[in-house]
Amino acid sequence: MRRVLREVQHALESLYRVDAAVDVRDFLIGDEVREALGLQRMPREQLLLREEPDGLSVGLFVDELALRRLERMLTRTETAKAAPAAPERAREEADQRQLLMEHDHLGEFLLVVEGVSHFLYVALRTREHRPFSGLELELQAEIDKYLLALLWAWPEHGHPPEDLRERLFARVSFLQGMSSEEHDRYRTANAVADDYVASLETRFVRRRAMPELLAEVRRFYRLDCAGKLDHIVRQAA
Repeated sequence: MRRVLREVQHALESLYRVDAAVDVRDFLIGDEVREALGLQRMPREQLLLREEPDGLSVGLFVDELALRRLERMLTRTETAKAAPAAPERAREEADQRQLLMEHDHLGEFLLVVEGVSHFLYVALRTREHRPFSGLELELQAEIDKYLLALLWAWPEHGHPPEDLRERLFARVSFLQGMSSEEHDRYRTANAVADDYVASLETRFVRRRAMPELLAEVRRFYRLDCAGKLDHIVRQAA
């Protein structure tokens, strides 16, 4: 079940050409730990950070049911890729892309990507002694979710999913129980990421310009929060 977390971490590290040098699975926590901490909110995905005298303490919670379902889907994908007949393999892979785009599976996939995205970003920034903000984490996670879903669901010789951006940024609702500061941060991250993804689709995705897309998002990933926001404004102008 935990293999899914490592697969997503590997996908993000490959996408951005980074190496956190730590395994997200080693930082996974369960319901018992969260309950012992007495947290006010316990959503299905949550990165917990605590400053210690000798560094940063990190724990990641991801809903077990989401991990189990994605593990089954990953296993089915690997079985399809191992099939000997090319036409059958192509149909199986197309089925897996379609399966991911179904509501429940997409939501679970995005949940896992968000958690791993937060973890990876914190690990890299901490190792580089670079500061980060809550908005920065949420903004990058929104973009990571779009990019990994896009790359998973995009067939080699076909068109990218047309409604992915709308499903990720327009058809959304925000969890109840958040503070006004949290609510504003999530709404801002969603809106700003939507602007950036719109520019990616216009400049690269519609032209199937994959090398240029990868070069762009790798440069963007390395910017600080102010640099990211400024870059998005300039691209949207």
